[in-house]
Amino acid sequence: MPARKPVITQKARSGTYVALLRGINVGGKKKLPMADLSAMFTAAGCAGVRTYIQSGNVIYDAPPALAAKVPGRVEAAIADRFGYRTPVVTRTAAELAAVLGGNPFLERGEDPDALHVVFLAAAPAAARVAALDPNRSPPDELVVRGREIYLRCPNGIARTRITNAYLDATLATTTTLRNWRTVQKLAELANALPS
Repeated sequence: MPARKPVITQKARSGTYVALLRGINVGGKKKLPMADLSAMFTAAGCAGVRTYIQSGNVIYDAPPALAAKVPGRVEAAIADRFGYRTPVVTRTAAELAAVLGGNPFLERGEDPDALHVVFLAAAPAAARVAALDPNRSPPDELVVRGREIYLRCPNGIARTRITNAYLDATLATTTTLRNWRTVQKLAELANALPS
């Protein structure tokens, strides 16, 4: 009697992802309740959807083919329902774990409260990275590694001149920023989801 092939469920083929929305619920602008955002991810076909804080962080499960479509579907749903567009940048749980392990400022022993990560929608060209001005906002520092920028802002993120607008224009991509504590928590939540 031939051996039976194992049944592969939808869940087994799924991976865990983190979506990072830019610029919602900041200063009373672009309001988006997290319950509505969660419902949009569920409507896009995602499972195990949950949000973290009000700034647009969503952890969810999806098969890779669906996961590639989720940002566009959610961006369109937000535009249809709320009348504005906001970028959705995603990472897998494994990619987020790699971000945690690759922070050059932690390797130097810097204060985690001064650290941030800028997530890029696409890896920038080397010439674009070379165009970044290291002296744009002293004493702030940045290090580009793949699709992330590690940022150290000892005087606080509100005072830096290394903004999303500057990075978008210089690197020709879309960016969204999270503080180091949020990155740690998102990685923890992504790994805590059932696999």
